[in-house]
Amino acid sequence: MEKVIRRALISVFHKEGLADILALLHKEGVEFVSTGGTSTFIESLGYPTVAVEDLTRYPSMLGGRVKTLHPAIQGGILARRSHEVDQQEVKDYGLSLIDLVIVDLYPFEATVASGASEEDIIEKIDIGGISLIRGAAKNYEDVVIVPSQADYGTLQSILEHRGAKTTLEERRHFARRAFAVSSGYDSAIFRWFDGGEATALRLTADQAQPLRYGENPHQKGIFFGDLSRYFTQLHGKELSYNNLQDIEAAVTLIQDFDAPTFAILKHNNACGCASRSTLLEAWKDALAGDPVSAFGGVLIANRPINKETAQEIDKLFMEVLIAPGFAPEALDILKSKKNRILLEQKSPIHSDWSYRSMLGGVLAQECDQAVETTAEMRCVTKVAPTDRELHDLVFATKLVKHSKSNAIVLAKGDQLIASGVGQTSRVDALKQAIEKAGHFGFDLHGAVLSSDAFFPFDDCVTLAAEAGITAIAQPGGSVRDADSIAAADKLGVAMVMTGVRHFKH
Repeated sequence: MEKVIRRALISVFHKEGLADILALLHKEGVEFVSTGGTSTFIESLGYPTVAVEDLTRYPSMLGGRVKTLHPAIQGGILARRSHEVDQQEVKDYGLSLIDLVIVDLYPFEATVASGASEEDIIEKIDIGGISLIRGAAKNYEDVVIVPSQADYGTLQSILEHRGAKTTLEERRHFARRAFAVSSGYDSAIFRWFDGGEATALRLTADQAQPLRYGENPHQKGIFFGDLSRYFTQLHGKELSYNNLQDIEAAVTLIQDFDAPTFAILKHNNACGCASRSTLLEAWKDALAGDPVSAFGGVLIANRPINKETAQEIDKLFMEVLIAPGFAPEALDILKSKKNRILLEQKSPIHSDWSYRSMLGGVLAQECDQAVETTAEMRCVTKVAPTDRELHDLVFATKLVKHSKSNAIVLAKGDQLIASGVGQTSRVDALKQAIEKAGHFGFDLHGAVLSSDAFFPFDDCVTLAAEAGITAIAQPGGSVRDADSIAAADKLGVAMVMTGVRHFKH
């Protein structure tokens, strides 16, 4: 059922984009009711406006905290047009019916992000605006609610195409948006008051990006969030559910490296990684770690891609390439494959908590921010690791942190030699890594090993020594730590304990 807009209440923080809407409404003969700065803005455009105070017969009070919280306003919004008792009360109390409400709330989140004082933050908790939004949305059968600046364009399009008339479907759309805005706003306020204590979970996201499909083609997939905050997609097809999982694994991994580094990921695990003095060298040595698994992988670099590196990358079929920048000639080369996804990362991604749906609920945990350095590595054997081995142990431990458990990483000279990931036993993980290293022709003599958890037995120490590995990093904490240390001493292998486990499922 179409409804005609005859009177509009407008109370907004952001005025940008409002002028065109006002012009269209004025052309249709719509009366404006407004407050404070919005009223001044409307009048500056030459349109008459009725002050809210003229309807309520009360001035704005308490420093502007109370303006629209009045029966004359809420009654004009909530009155049901087809309800006989409501309409009688409209006459009895002299209420002015309001057909359109345009609200843009105080910028609470922006104020928090600016580092403002607690007093300023509190004053940016909108009370009247939220009440207007909820009231108008509740009565969507009769009233149009535009709940944020982001919705100005939708209203403008309706006004341009059909004048001051809306359908029930359009009003219901706006009502849905209204409760999305109000719930998101309240959640942001709660999170500020909660101060990271996680006493309750309130997550909201306005952007919903449909994906080609979920993990498998028969599953629906949606991404809730704003990818443009972190990435600019320069080329390629739409991102998939699996792409996004690999991208997150890639960006969180690369953030732990400072030297020029290239990493190749497959199914959320690094299958190649190297740090070198130049990005081209890093790419070549990352690829050498496992050129088979690299096929169709997700690539990431922490330096801009130049022409020479792009020429080498172009020889490989890959799904996604992420870098902080691309030289123009590198882009020309890499864009030769139409489906190849090229992402320019604009900023680091920092999250305090990670979440996973589970058993009809949500598991939450603090993100694993630990990055071990040589200072955190405590030597527990008679033989101490050399400076070179310590350096490689730091490199390997960064990689094992981002590998699926059970995980073993073998490294040498700032290069991932091989890894064993996602195994049901630590021995199997090590055997897998050793076999893979041999398959690709790597000499493990002088290589180091990092484990994401302690050794429950000394068998991994023996296997590592037999393969030529000379230094091991593990968190320790097993009741049989003494057995592993004794085995390392007997075999002349240096062992350090980090004290931090990095299980990743």
